[in-house]
Amino acid sequence: MTAVIPSPAPAVPARAPVEETLADEELAAGLAAGDEECLAAAYRRWGSLVHTLAWRALGDAKESEDVIQQVFLAAWRGRHGYRPERGALAGWLIGITRRKIADALSARTRRTELVAAAGTVLAVRADSGGHPEAVLDRVLVRGELAKLPAAQQRVLRLAFYEDLTQAQIAELTGLPLGTVKSHARRGLHQLRRCLENEVSA
Repeated sequence: MTAVIPSPAPAVPARAPVEETLADEELAAGLAAGDEECLAAAYRRWGSLVHTLAWRALGDAKESEDVIQQVFLAAWRGRHGYRPERGALAGWLIGITRRKIADALSARTRRTELVAAAGTVLAVRADSGGHPEAVLDRVLVRGELAKLPAAQQRVLRLAFYEDLTQAQIAELTGLPLGTVKSHARRGLHQLRRCLENEVSA
């Protein structure tokens, strides 16, 4: 079987590693059992497919590379939940890929919404060149985010800087998902109000 090697990749050795000769079912069983060599082989075998799916959906090289890393990290962390008898490993990886692509698209939306929220309050000055990203930079530089209550500030920082979904923030912080949503909503509302006060002052 010819291994699919994602780019960039090291040169193919003259003799394939032992795990490259495994059938998909054997490789899947090894991964589920916690064999790191099987994870590496899975990456070589299906990494290019994951990259193609991510690139088609996102159209961005960096985001596509990030999706590859996230997919195989998620596969490794979730290997105990994988059941080879329920479906092929490739199909399982594609399912993870679709979820990670959805997360990446959601992160884009959150960034756009935060930029738009800032843009509705602050006028774009001449030195900003008309770019909404510059408005957002000014918001953050002025320290308005730092004035928010700690819980709201943490949620917004994780959402903006780390590109985490609200579900991921809930998992990371141990907060209920509803609480995370509430902090995000109140934080953005408070941020807008602070900026409105600043502009009107």
